[in-house]
Amino acid sequence: MSRLFYLITLLLLSSSAYSKHFEFDSSARDVYQKVLSLRFNEAYALLAHQKLKDPDNLVLIHIENYIDFFTIYISEDKAVYDRLRKHKKKRLARIKEGDPSSPYYLYAQADIRLQWALVQLKFEDYLSAFNDVSKAYKLLQRNQEQFPDFMPNLKDLGILHAMVGTIPDNYKWGARLLGLSGTIEQGQAEIQQVLDYAATNDFIFETETHVLHAYFLLHLKHDYKGAWQAVKKGRLSPTTNPLHAFIMANIAMRTGKNDEAIRILQQAPKTRQYVAFPYLEFMLGMAKLRRMDEDADQYFTAFLKKFRGRNFIKETYQKLAWHKLIAGDREGYRRYMKACLDHGDTESGEDKNAYLEAQAGTVPIAGLIKARLLFDGGYYQRALTALEEVQKSDLKRSPNQLEYTYRMGRVLHGLQRYEDAISAYRSTITRGRKAPYFFACNAALQMGLIYEEQGNVALAKAAFQDCLRIKPDEYRTGLHQKAKSGLARLE
Repeated sequence: MSRLFYLITLLLLSSSAYSKHFEFDSSARDVYQKVLSLRFNEAYALLAHQKLKDPDNLVLIHIENYIDFFTIYISEDKAVYDRLRKHKKKRLARIKEGDPSSPYYLYAQADIRLQWALVQLKFEDYLSAFNDVSKAYKLLQRNQEQFPDFMPNLKDLGILHAMVGTIPDNYKWGARLLGLSGTIEQGQAEIQQVLDYAATNDFIFETETHVLHAYFLLHLKHDYKGAWQAVKKGRLSPTTNPLHAFIMANIAMRTGKNDEAIRILQQAPKTRQYVAFPYLEFMLGMAKLRRMDEDADQYFTAFLKKFRGRNFIKETYQKLAWHKLIAGDREGYRRYMKACLDHGDTESGEDKNAYLEAQAGTVPIAGLIKARLLFDGGYYQRALTALEEVQKSDLKRSPNQLEYTYRMGRVLHGLQRYEDAISAYRSTITRGRKAPYFFACNAALQMGLIYEEQGNVALAKAAFQDCLRIKPDEYRTGLHQKAKSGLARLE
């Protein structure tokens, strides 16, 4: 009798052990879409309803983590981060109650860890972030072995493999220590496999994959045209989704489509239906400043009033100062640079550079600032005119001469006058190789990109390698990573 009772109990336990399941049904998809539209109030209501209706569907736990991720990442509020971070451990424990035979079992754990790694990096909790990346990677690898045709898993692995492939050689030991490996080509093939699947199948993460692919092309392949086409294929809706507006405007601003970025940002939804996204104000101010719009300052001011994070503050005051300088108001420039010294942090590269400019106490040449902004907006002919209007008497200081030559190279590059651009880049490298500024390092990188586009592999490799040899105080890590990506593409 006791043996029979034991067997019955064992059967009941085994049949109920995996009652907690993973199902992306129509209701879960609806919640997911609300979250990715940043309509959190509606998402919370739907989540509460679905948890009552189907409390054992652990996909809802995964979706819930998306809300915390976006809440922290958008707000950059340390108090919010400290309040929500305890959810990670609880959610992972809940996911582990699910059915191990489901491909979502390991994937959900990995994806949650990757999301928390990103927010931990933002708040300089590096040890926790690297630990989560390492664990997520191992979970994804295990899941790939068990379910090689599970596309969500391949989406995450593809990005991780590609990112590992860009790590400079002198930091490879860190990747190996974390158990990470991969190449750009491997990541590209995996992402393409997911996109091919999504083209003929119902795939919940299709838009997400198109966005990841766009950023892959932009940052790792240096394919501006391809990046813009990729994000357009994602069927994003920037007029009804502020997150989509951010993505499309961000890629537009990085691919010379500044007017398009302004249009997207002006039409982005800003009602209380959506979570507040102050950074869109900063982006619009930046895009308008690049076009020399007189009202650019009002968007920077709006950002400062709404934002509760710590990044972008010094940079915003710097851009307000530039706005004044371009208008001929040198006192206004000094006033905002004083605010740059007094407010914000210096963790991000742009904030640090803004602080260094403010600390130097030297008013830059308005024409060089104007040319820089116009170039960044893709207004190359206007940028050339701005440079041609700079008085030679203003270029007495060596740093100004170096920057002028560098800016000329960048503008000529944008105008596709490649031989002239290369000449200016070479002059920049020769004169600025040992200077603390980033000009020579980026000039070498840009030379490599020109030669790569022209199919001259030997000269492209030489330029990328030269970029790695130059060690400026500014932007070194990012520039070297791009050079490493260039070398990887040519191997």
